[in-house]
Amino acid sequence: MTAMPPNFDPLRFCVRPRVTAEERQQWIATAAYFKAQRRGFTPGQEASDWFEAEAEVAALVAYQL
Repeated sequence: MTAMPPNFDPLRFCVRPRVTAEERQQWIATAAYFKAQRRGFTPGQEASDWFEAEAEVAALVAYQL
């Protein structure tokens, strides 16, 4: 058996499903909720939770492309 090169990605030829705007929004909302939950729903951090969740989801979506 031949060794695979270190940068080999067998999924690069697969068609990956596109994320809809609605799915992306739901992922952000869910991630922001769990961030708030981890900090005990203390008020005043909602925007920070949302922006962090947006960045995380954007990184995941960008990785899919």
